[in-house]
Amino acid sequence: MCEEKCDVVVVGAGLSGLSAAQLLKKRNDKLKVLVLEAKGRVGGRTLAQQLPAAHGVDTWDMGGQWVGSSQIHVMELIKELGLEIYPQFTEGKKVHHMGGANAKISTYTSSIPSFSPLVLLDFVQFLWRIERLCKTVPVEEPMKMSNALQLDSMTLQSYMDQHIWTRELMEELCLCSRLLFGMEPSQLSFLYFLMYSSAAGGVMRLLETTPGSAQEFKVKGGTQQLSERLAEQLGKQNVHLGTAVTAIWQSEDSVEVKTAVSTITCKAVIVTCPPHMAAQIQYQPALPLERQRLTQCMPVGHMIKFIITYPTAFWKQKGLSGEIVARPSENCPFGVTFDATSPRGSPALVGFIAGAQACCWNSREMEERRDAVVASLAKYLGPEAASYVHYGEKDWSKEEYSGGCPVNVMVPGMLTYYHPGLRKPCGRIHWAGTETATQWCGYLSGAVQAGHRAALEVLAEVCPSTLSKDELQKMRPEVTRAPLHLIKVWNCRSNSSCLLFGLAVTTLTAGTALFWAVPELGRSWIDRALVLFQRQR
Repeated sequence: MCEEKCDVVVVGAGLSGLSAAQLLKKRNDKLKVLVLEAKGRVGGRTLAQQLPAAHGVDTWDMGGQWVGSSQIHVMELIKELGLEIYPQFTEGKKVHHMGGANAKISTYTSSIPSFSPLVLLDFVQFLWRIERLCKTVPVEEPMKMSNALQLDSMTLQSYMDQHIWTRELMEELCLCSRLLFGMEPSQLSFLYFLMYSSAAGGVMRLLETTPGSAQEFKVKGGTQQLSERLAEQLGKQNVHLGTAVTAIWQSEDSVEVKTAVSTITCKAVIVTCPPHMAAQIQYQPALPLERQRLTQCMPVGHMIKFIITYPTAFWKQKGLSGEIVARPSENCPFGVTFDATSPRGSPALVGFIAGAQACCWNSREMEERRDAVVASLAKYLGPEAASYVHYGEKDWSKEEYSGGCPVNVMVPGMLTYYHPGLRKPCGRIHWAGTETATQWCGYLSGAVQAGHRAALEVLAEVCPSTLSKDELQKMRPEVTRAPLHLIKVWNCRSNSSCLLFGLAVTTLTAGTALFWAVPELGRSWIDRALVLFQRQR
């Protein structure tokens, strides 16, 4: 067993971990920082692959690919690393097919499909409700929101059931949930959805390709380059690939990080892997209960991404943008596609099989998925779609040390009881990763922001002189106390218990008086109660 020493260990060489390591070295170049990555590559949930195309081989993103001008952290990093961006192609008509196989296939050119007047009215009223709620969510402390307890006790689906009138809009929003989270709306907390949307600046920013929105730009050469260039800056000797962390043991003055072949002693650790993967590491002493429960109850989405290359961009010649919004079915695996023509001009389409549909289709052979995708593209774009160059796909549920994509979400109740454990350091262990971000949570920019925040926390411990006065002030831990919203829960339960006890005593008193006043009636009630009790058993 090899033994090493350093100042800081970063677990995970995705964008968040490498951003944290870069900031640590920027602020204090004398710090020895080691990045440990279980996979044989850097990049986490970003992955660039070369695929056969019309003009030879070209590169496409098989993981996270989009960035937006409002995502300041990743945009600054792109500029710093000398990378270029280009806009998502959106010119032309979009294809829309919801409502089942027999529904009419329509086209539209605006941000919103060609809804009927009733569905459009339903959409406007629901969007108004959601955006109004998003503006009131304190992203860093969502439980301070009015009605937070109630909103965290329901799923996104249950809120939709209460406030959506039309089946058409319900289908549209279920599709949106699959594409944003890789999950059905019945699987995530409604308050979490609001917090996630608020961190992006609103729901529509998550869904659109317009300026400032999530799907505005792509990175030439792929987003994995961000991690690759950061790793180059740190030096290959400081980024250990194929090195899975198995245990983290803390003492009063140091931390031991254990892998299969080494033990590294350091002053602080930043864990940046997804929450469900961080839960597989052994911790001594055990992590606080709120952190344990959080990682156990933050499921990761399920998404299959495909790229299909073509000899020509025939959809553009037909005046189509390449964007298809379709209700997934037994015959159509995907929910949405976009134009994916590369900067070099290699024509391609990108699409997503997500949520319940991914669960259905991932057990089938790749050839069966491919044939279903191609048949559906031919149905929506024309017979030319059958003449493709190459079909490539990435099922992120089968990616070792990822186990899913695009993000881990919170189920109902998690924000209420365990949210503080999401970012709160546990002794010398600090937490990063896009799930912990407060701006563009779940996106590349969120990963960068979270890495920077964790790095500042560590600097405040190991070399506070590198931080400004304002930065130090922000890093001061809050006094441990019972959160106000939990006190409300206890009081609510206490009041409910008192009320129920009072009602029980009142009922018993009245029943006893009636029994003595009218004995025959009292016995009759008791006999009926016993009969009902026996039936229930």
